[in-house]
Amino acid sequence: MANKNLTKAKSAKNDEFYTQLSDIEKELGHYKEQFKGKVIFCNCDDPEESNFWNYFTLNFEFLGLKKLISTHFEKEKPSYKLEIVKDINNDGKINKLDTIKIPLKQNGDFRSSECIDILQEADIIITNPPFSLFREYVAQLIEYDKKFIVVGNKNAITYKENFKLIKENKLWLGYTSPKKFIQPDGSIKNFGNICWFTNVKRKKHREDLILYKKYYGNENEYPKYDNYDAINIDKVKDIPVDYEGIMGVPITFLDKHNTKQFEIVKFRKGDDNKDLCINGKCPYFRIIIKNKIKE
Repeated sequence: MANKNLTKAKSAKNDEFYTQLSDIEKELGHYKEQFKGKVIFCNCDDPEESNFWNYFTLNFEFLGLKKLISTHFEKEKPSYKLEIVKDINNDGKINKLDTIKIPLKQNGDFRSSECIDILQEADIIITNPPFSLFREYVAQLIEYDKKFIVVGNKNAITYKENFKLIKENKLWLGYTSPKKFIQPDGSIKNFGNICWFTNVKRKKHREDLILYKKYYGNENEYPKYDNYDAINIDKVKDIPVDYEGIMGVPITFLDKHNTKQFEIVKFRKGDDNKDLCINGKCPYFRIIIKNKIKE
């Protein structure tokens, strides 16, 4: 049902799903050192309702931010932005009470020239962009060489431009996977397959994935593809510890991917440039990997 909700939302282009504060805290708590002295821009938010805005206003001093900016989107009229830079009310703290509201000439769309100007000023972009515009949204961040931490559908991994970045270790998944989102009426809707995408460097690599299954002696559990010299693996936990060849794994592998343990070879296609298949049947998108660490 959770994945059906997401599919329905995408087909209807219903993008009004808001991230819970608890999920934001769980993920962004891993980046405290990376935020210090930085300009943070939330460019797909209603700042007066956004939990991203709430998180950063509550933690402005704790994180050592230089500046916080959030833009509001209006469909058919000029909008505004909110900024926090310094203690303007002289109460000795920098928080939500120091917010400045500044009118925009345009409607606050992240693609507008005004928002692009703000984007270029910012160090790190953090938000939950519209599901239906995710591809275009990330493309803009890459074009302007921006660091970002954003919520998205895990299936965005399958976009060729995103997978290229993942393969080159220029994009990876965050630490957590939010499951529940707030709708405009305040109700909660469950989604599966949601994650954080980021290019903000981690303090340390993920721990090695613990492997315990054996390939040799269990070859029948690991069929080879018809159109590529690699074995198929249906579950990440079944990656064999003793196999040094090429393997196809589900996209959920990226939740556990340690770049020091595995090399990403390619994605999805066989030697004939068609989807990988076994006995004429194609499993869902596969990532082709190779174990860097010998047993």
